[in-house]
Amino acid sequence: MAGKLYLVGTPIGNLGDISPRALRTLEEADFIAAEDTRVTLRLLNHFNIKKPLVSYYEHNSRRSGARILERILAGEARARGPGAGVPSVSDPGEELAARCAESGVEISAVPGPSAAVTALALSALPAGRFCFEGFLSTSGKSRREHLESLRGERRTMLFYEAPHKLVKTLGDLRDAFGGERRIALCREMTKLHEEVVRTTLDGACALYAENPPRGEFVLVVEGAPEDSGPRCTEADALALVRELRGEGKSLKEACRVAAERTGLAKNALYDLALGGDK
Repeated sequence: MAGKLYLVGTPIGNLGDISPRALRTLEEADFIAAEDTRVTLRLLNHFNIKKPLVSYYEHNSRRSGARILERILAGEARARGPGAGVPSVSDPGEELAARCAESGVEISAVPGPSAAVTALALSALPAGRFCFEGFLSTSGKSRREHLESLRGERRTMLFYEAPHKLVKTLGDLRDAFGGERRIALCREMTKLHEEVVRTTLDGACALYAENPPRGEFVLVVEGAPEDSGPRCTEADALALVRELRGEGKSLKEACRVAAERTGLAKNALYDLALGGDK
C-alpha cells in the first residue's frame, strides 16, 4: 500500500509558532525532505526529533523527487517541510506534490506560518483582495512583461525578494507603477529584529539606495487606483518625453517621468521614443 505525503508548514522565524499537529507529523514520519536540511535540522534538534533527512531543492528536484516518490509508493510516510513557511508556495515542494498527485499518492497539508500572509497583515494595506507574485524573473524581458501585466492590477500585490536584488527590483516596480504607489517592506518577521517599512516606491528607492538592505524581504505593493488606465494618447506622451529631454533629462529618466504623469507604460514609451529617434 502506498504511503502518504505530508506538506508541513514550519515557522518563518519564531520556533514557538510551530503547531502541535506539525510536531506530531514530523515525529511520526518515516523520513523528512527539506529544501535546506541545515535549517530543518535546527528545527528538529530544538524539539528533539530524530528523523532521517533528505535534501530536496530546485536543482536536484528531478533526481531526488523520483527517489522520494519511489519510497512513498513503497509504503513510507514522508513529511515535506520548507526552510520556513508553507511547502509548495514559491518552493520546490510544488513539483513533488504534483508528482505524487499524478501517481495517486494521498497528500495531506498541515497548515503553518506563511511569510506572504504575515506580511500582508503587517502592511496595513488593503487585504480584502490580493495576489501573490513570488520572485520576479531575473530575465529582463520576462520581468518587464510580468510587471507590465500587473500595471492595472487593483488587488494588493505580494512579492518575495533577496537583499542583493532589492534595489533593482524597487526601481523596476517604480518604473512600472509610479513613485507614489504605497509599499510595505517586511523583513525578519516574527524574529527579534522584525522590521516593517511603510512608504512609497519613491521613498523605498531613496531609503535603500543609501542603506544596504539585509535579510529576505516580502514586498507588499498597493494595487492600482480605480482610474489607473491611460490618461492620454501615445502621441501626447511622446511629446512630453521630448519636452523633458529638452530640459536636459536622459531618455530613460524622461520616459519614467512621462509614464508617471500619463499612466502609460514606461518601457513602451521608451521603445516608442527609440523608434522615433531612428
